[in-house]
Amino acid sequence: MRIIIVEDEKRSSRGLKNLLLTISDECEIVAEASDGQKAFDLILCLQPDVVFTDIKMPYMDGISLIKAIQARGGTRARFVIISAYEEFELARQAISLGVVDYLVKPLTLEDVQKVWRRLQEESFAACREEGEGDLKNEYPDAHPLILKALDIIRCSYATKLSQKDLAESLGISAEYFSFLFSRDIGENYAKFLRHYRIEKAKSLLLTDAVPKDQIPYSVGFSDPKYFYRCFKEETGVNMTEYKKTKC
Repeated sequence: MRIIIVEDEKRSSRGLKNLLLTISDECEIVAEASDGQKAFDLILCLQPDVVFTDIKMPYMDGISLIKAIQARGGTRARFVIISAYEEFELARQAISLGVVDYLVKPLTLEDVQKVWRRLQEESFAACREEGEGDLKNEYPDAHPLILKALDIIRCSYATKLSQKDLAESLGISAEYFSFLFSRDIGENYAKFLRHYRIEKAKSLLLTDAVPKDQIPYSVGFSDPKYFYRCFKEETGVNMTEYKKTKC
């Protein structure tokens, strides 16, 4: 899960980052910002899954940041507010903006674990509601563990999703997972994941679901140049040419 932390206090930012990385290897801190204006630009550029933001910051406060991002559109980011102030009016505004949670400093491991579980549950619920084709139906004879892996890929392809982490979540070694995956799917994990992400990118490109320059981040690539190279290798053309041939 790609995360941006927006916090003007370095100690608080570092503490939250350590808590998140302690909770799960699936947490990927893609950026940190010390004020709302910098955060606004980073969110639009990096397309994170989650933004943890303080309320009182220079230039643009947390509430204004969320409103600005929601008004701008084109992002799927969910927000968690962190604040030193347990104020009813702030909490009311946060709820009206649909934030995932409102946490009061100092944050505890239990606080962040609770939010993390909720974020995961919401992610998988949203994935099921999308009504996309179930990858498992394409490989009905695959090992049960590989079927579980396909379900995770379908819901989490846009996050950091290494073979090692996926194998650990299934309770098996990376070597055994690699053997099962190649045997039942017919290609190795890295190649399959890359192909799946490019297929999702093609769909985003044709539907204009997100701005073109944000597509790499939306499908799990952290390096746009590498994404563009993979896209051309998979399709034989660049993104502009691909869209022209399909529209």
